[in-house]
Amino acid sequence: MPSDKLAVELYDTTLRDGTQAEGFILSPEDKLKVARFLDRLGVAYIEGGWPGSNPRDQEFFSRAGELALKNSQLVAFGSTHHASRTPENDPNLAALIAAPVDICALVGKSWGRHVSAQLKIPLEQNLEIARNSVAHMRANGRRVFFDAEHFFDGLAEDPDYTMAVLGAAVEGGAEALVLCDTNGGSLPAWITEGVAKVKAAFPEVTIGIHCHNDGDLATANTLAAVAAGARQVQGTTGGMGERCGNADLTAIAPALELKMGYACLPPDHLRRLTETARYIREQANQPPLSFAPYVGISAFSHKGGLHISAVEKDPSLYEHVNPEAVGNARRYLLSDLAGRAALLKKMADWGYELAPDDPRLKELLDELKERENEGFAYEAAEASLELLVNRRLSGRPSRFFDLLGFRVADYKQAEHTPPQAEATVRVRVEGVEEHTAALGDGPVNALDRAIRKALCRFYPTLNTVRLEDYKVRVLAGSAGTEARVRVLVESGDGENRWGTVGVSFDVLEASWQALGDGIRYKLFKMMQG
Repeated sequence: MPSDKLAVELYDTTLRDGTQAEGFILSPEDKLKVARFLDRLGVAYIEGGWPGSNPRDQEFFSRAGELALKNSQLVAFGSTHHASRTPENDPNLAALIAAPVDICALVGKSWGRHVSAQLKIPLEQNLEIARNSVAHMRANGRRVFFDAEHFFDGLAEDPDYTMAVLGAAVEGGAEALVLCDTNGGSLPAWITEGVAKVKAAFPEVTIGIHCHNDGDLATANTLAAVAAGARQVQGTTGGMGERCGNADLTAIAPALELKMGYACLPPDHLRRLTETARYIREQANQPPLSFAPYVGISAFSHKGGLHISAVEKDPSLYEHVNPEAVGNARRYLLSDLAGRAALLKKMADWGYELAPDDPRLKELLDELKERENEGFAYEAAEASLELLVNRRLSGRPSRFFDLLGFRVADYKQAEHTPPQAEATVRVRVEGVEEHTAALGDGPVNALDRAIRKALCRFYPTLNTVRLEDYKVRVLAGSAGTEARVRVLVESGDGENRWGTVGVSFDVLEASWQALGDGIRYKLFKMMQG
């Protein structure tokens, strides 16, 4: 990583610590894909998992040769040897030695209370375990990072013993001491003090930091550690992890590079951050975190008219970094708070050039505000908005088809059998009518299938379109079953995704509006070429 800046090494543990998060699951194949993306981003170390703990990690390491990493080094994670064994006959250490890696991370207990309460062994024996485990891995040709579990808790309660554990690891040959805020409750000042103490005691060893987010301070604590001298930063992409998560490398990396003057990725690789973060969420079958700093779709989104006008003059007035620096993009949200500047900018992006005093601009803005007053929301449904603008300005309304009618039946045959839904749809395309039906898992799914089945005869490309997400919200202002509902639909074709919206007192009618716009948008973009 050639650079005049001081280097900080990023150690990504998404594949191990990240998968301890509730609902965050990666198959061995998923883990290989994620590892390739992390390598492409350029993190220094990728922790692949614990090869002695489960079949999934064992398979990952057995296939690690497929990765052909260019920027990153693969690390295997494990613990110091069991108290009832020696390093030579410990299966956990044997699995680490068998893993096709040059580096291993060994976690050891550095809090006396943890040693006494969980291991139930003398404190001196724990020192021997740390020393001998590290030495055994070094004797077998492995570089060793020692993860001092509960370091900050131990430092607060019995600093002499906790420092003795680090000393034992260094005596065994550890090249890095990773200070773990395992319970995630430390404050930045405590982190600063702890890192400074270790740096002074072991100046020849790399100091690492591993923070959890139980106090919502993992990012702040990690940055404080770097300022105090830590040079290895452990965390996960997106902050995934057990309980409240780990330190989020997607927030830490840009802070280090753009604000603190450190180099932690190869030159210009920070621009790959947003793509990497979203790809990893996708591999775990989880939607992107919209409000994630730096990489979220809302991170550089502006809604208020005054804000938008100011950003057009000087983005730094409402943006702390350039979105392009992290691979993200600025967005202007069209809503009843938006002004002329937002609408003009959005239409220019779509190829419609209007002068600020064009009367059609005011008409569009008035219609937008009126529709949002009725319950329409275009922040997550820009495809519906683009269709609306096209209908008003182009003189060529993009209808593509007419709905003649639909009927949906939802019925249940027995107490313990799932309900079935059937939708019947009639559409007309250029004077030709199609009448068809489809079954689905629920009425909306059946309606979606029937619509596309009816239209694929005329537009075969719709076979690639899929309903990716579906949300219903009951709108305030009317009570009970008379309430108006808003349906937001996200559609995709394998390459792109787009959002559409529908509003009605009837959830199926609102669904039809959103689904219909989703299909029309696909055809509209095809027509544009």
